[in-house]
Amino acid sequence: MSHDQNFKNLILDYPLAAVSFFAEAEASGVDAGVRLIPIRQEQLQERLGERFRELDVPLRLEWPDGRREALLFVFEEETNPGRFSVHRLAHYCLDLAELCATDRVVPVVIFLHPGRFPDRLTLGGDRHRYLEFRYLACALFQREASAYFESRNIVARLNLPNMAYDPPQKVDVYAHAVRGVLELEPSVERRIKYLDFIDIYANLTDNERGIYEQRYPAEAEAMSGFAERFIEQGMQQGMQQGLQQGMQQGEARVLLRQLTRRFGQLPVETVRKIEAADADTLLGWSERVLTATTLEEVLH
Repeated sequence: MSHDQNFKNLILDYPLAAVSFFAEAEASGVDAGVRLIPIRQEQLQERLGERFRELDVPLRLEWPDGRREALLFVFEEETNPGRFSVHRLAHYCLDLAELCATDRVVPVVIFLHPGRFPDRLTLGGDRHRYLEFRYLACALFQREASAYFESRNIVARLNLPNMAYDPPQKVDVYAHAVRGVLELEPSVERRIKYLDFIDIYANLTDNERGIYEQRYPAEAEAMSGFAERFIEQGMQQGMQQGLQQGMQQGEARVLLRQLTRRFGQLPVETVRKIEAADADTLLGWSERVLTATTLEEVLH
């Protein structure tokens, strides 16, 4: 299971909520008027060949009205605190600061499980400190889940199963996370996506799921209802796409036969071009077959 990828998706789908929840200490002044721009890792591809540079999601926050200078947030998820390297994070942040020509960088590390991890990196000699690097540590396992049961921040609600709670609270924690998706996310596709996220981290047993359905029947029924509609919609879309693809392939075969009869054996590049063409293009070519004197006239 890629926890790292799960959290990348979460941050990219809900960047403003992610900043507000994972980086509370720096989130003041971050409002709906802020423009959040993911910085794609491909920009650093030449520097990412080594494993120690393969970090996560940098987000650039810009204030279009110019009231504040852009701010760069660097998020890293760390499942096992024992594997966390503050040197690696510092190196990555320095690279990004140089690339983006800014010294306004906020490193944020999301820790899923308990463990020891360094909170800073200090380099120096006997007389001076020459570099001191710190980051915001969001230790989800230390946050009390009950404090976020009614949160309007969807990232907080989705992470309830990753927070601290007593074992008898597990079903209630799950229910408040699911209710958060139903209340805060209007998209059916994203609801399905992040119900999977909740299921992964809650990991209910069959018995616990039965208790949930008895204790929270309205939410359970709502989940079942929109899941069925989503599946049905997906099947209909798949059937329609399959039908269109089948028609397109049929039109391509007919055109290939017509061209072969008129102009002889076709070049491989021409066959590939026809097989890759869309239905409208194939129709246009087919209409020119009877009047064209050369293959180029048909496919121009």
